[in-house]
Amino acid sequence: MTRWTPDPTFYPSPRDALAAPAEQLAYVAAFDRSATRPDAIVVLDTDPASGAYGKVVGWTDLPHTGDELHHFGWNACSSALCPTAPHPHVERRYLIVPGLRSSRLYVLDTKDDPRSPKLVKEIPAEELAGKAGYSRPHTVHCGPDGIYVSALGGASAEGPGGIAVLDHTTFDVRGAWEHDRGDQFFAYDFWWHLTRDVLVSSEWGTPSMIENGIDPELLVGRRYGHRLHFWDLAKRTLVQTVDLGDQYQMPLELRPAHDPRREYGFVCVVTSVEDLSASVWVWHRENGQFAVTKVIDIPAEPAAAADLPPALQPFGAVPPLITDIDLSVDDRFLYVSCWGTGELKQFDVSDPFHPRETGSIRLGGVTGRVAHPASPTERLAGGPQMVEISRDGSRVYVTNSLYGSWDDQFYPDGVGAWMAKIDVDAGAGGMTLDERFFPHGDDFRGLRVHQTRLQGGDASSDSYCFP
Repeated sequence: MTRWTPDPTFYPSPRDALAAPAEQLAYVAAFDRSATRPDAIVVLDTDPASGAYGKVVGWTDLPHTGDELHHFGWNACSSALCPTAPHPHVERRYLIVPGLRSSRLYVLDTKDDPRSPKLVKEIPAEELAGKAGYSRPHTVHCGPDGIYVSALGGASAEGPGGIAVLDHTTFDVRGAWEHDRGDQFFAYDFWWHLTRDVLVSSEWGTPSMIENGIDPELLVGRRYGHRLHFWDLAKRTLVQTVDLGDQYQMPLELRPAHDPRREYGFVCVVTSVEDLSASVWVWHRENGQFAVTKVIDIPAEPAAAADLPPALQPFGAVPPLITDIDLSVDDRFLYVSCWGTGELKQFDVSDPFHPRETGSIRLGGVTGRVAHPASPTERLAGGPQMVEISRDGSRVYVTNSLYGSWDDQFYPDGVGAWMAKIDVDAGAGGMTLDERFFPHGDDFRGLRVHQTRLQGGDASSDSYCFP
């Protein structure tokens, strides 16, 4: 008799996931800004006992140019253990990798040789557009019933953006997820509270609003996204929209509580057009409806115009530009990337309405150009951008590129490529840079690096149905 057992990297609860073994490898999306060479998935050794620790140990080029790899994700995760999951015996085996500019999607198999992911399927832009009506795929989440992929554009590029669903087994595009989208038009990130049948989505802008860099006219005109949308996950209908206020431009990354008993989460806002500050907000239930409350405010830092790129010279300041956040699996620490000022902040959010700052590390920054201790004379461009946390909360990985055209605006002399690892006191808080882990420059063969996924899962890849 055949005995089926769940993938050992799946955990029914966040408590169980905290005891997972440490990751041995990290997968990193790397892209060629000139679009003359293929983008790649780069594999790094994360085992401190290995002689290759912190080094590139695998590399998979994609077959085309001009994809601009950005976000990517696993085909399956702990949500497969939810009671309603139709096929709980899927494996965390495949990386689903979208090309943000090309609208292609790739499926890479990591099982046979985790250091050499193998391309096994390509989903052309025409299939995504024809079957789901979308383009510019962005964020991937593994759901209990399929693979969900957000998209910034519609079939004709401009919109509306939304969510496409892929089949867990064949990776074919099933179609658009939304049954009734109401007036939702902009898209960006999405996440859910599986046990409450709630999906949350955020807003950025249409492809023409972002692909050539941030448009000052659109920003000052308050025309980028500034709303959160709350959906009935089972019925796939829009239930409620909350407007943060049009001065709060670009609410991007969403991080819901991992504890399935809790119905709150965090969203970061890139900037306020009133003072260039950035902020973090918490969504929560209030009298049966969702409300969104600002809980962290980070001001811009004054700077001499001569030290600023042309885009910022009229303002005489560096905006923090919160472009990513990540929440530890125990819902204890929130990490906030201030890409403009080159700072990663750590907050204790045990009380989500009263965050307490417990750590800060600076690397790069528009004016700071803070060096890594492994290379103290090298002034770094970019800043902590994409953040990924190990399942046990003890390690944090950051990469430095935001988005090709936006990199060029804020770091016109070049953003370079680097990745850093930070050790965390998961009990009291606090962060320390790991001086042994600093892949950068030629390690990435001239490509820029964006999102990281950890072998076996990480803090932003899995959702849980048991407390």
